[in-house]
Amino acid sequence: GDVDRWQDRVLEIFFIFYLPTCPHLQNMSIFGKIFGGGKNEKAPTTGEAIQKLRDTEEMLIKKQDFLEKKIQQEITIAKQHGTKNKRVALQALKRKKRYDKQLQQIDGTLSTIEMQREALESANTNTNVLQTMSEAAKALKSAHQHMNVDEVHDMMDDIAEQQDVAREISEAISNPVAFGDDIDEDDLLAELEELEQIDLDEKLLSTGEPVSELPEVPTIAPAKPERRKKEEDEEDMAELAAWAS
Repeated sequence: GDVDRWQDRVLEIFFIFYLPTCPHLQNMSIFGKIFGGGKNEKAPTTGEAIQKLRDTEEMLIKKQDFLEKKIQQEITIAKQHGTKNKRVALQALKRKKRYDKQLQQIDGTLSTIEMQREALESANTNTNVLQTMSEAAKALKSAHQHMNVDEVHDMMDDIAEQQDVAREISEAISNPVAFGDDIDEDDLLAELEELEQIDLDEKLLSTGEPVSELPEVPTIAPAKPERRKKEEDEEDMAELAAWAS
């Protein structure tokens, strides 16, 4: 009850007023010494520490909002009593100055806590990554424990050898066996021409008529009939006479 509230109050005062002025005390482990934590006390996990820092940030941000409202109130009071009651106005400005100082200290504290939280988050991420990599390495080792590099090389050599054998077998099957390799192709062509000539001779003999030679194509154009030439001359003379008249 009362002791807990007293400790919370001391912690709040320490954060707001004392911690920003003492960089060497900005390590969070100092609270264990302040509140009597033993050396053998179990250290919090990174997740727990990050959450505590976030809670502290939230508390200080609320304190900032409170101080900003108080500052605005004091400014309003100072304006209201500026000329009528200088004493009240001056007191308001003094309180405003104190609030400004507290607000500035909280800003510094928040910056320190934010940097520490980011460092913890980065460390937590690195821890998770390393743990995952370690598990992956163990799984890979387990997958390879029944494998031997020399045996793999031997197996690949056997596969390559069997592929060569299969290729040689395919080539041997696809290559024609030496059937008729001693036959000359020129002799076959000559025999084919002889057969074609015999067939042609038989067709000619079956008709019973000798094949006569075709007449030669005339190379001189036939002369025009004499009558046609005379008619053309008469037409030319008539056209000339009509043009002269």
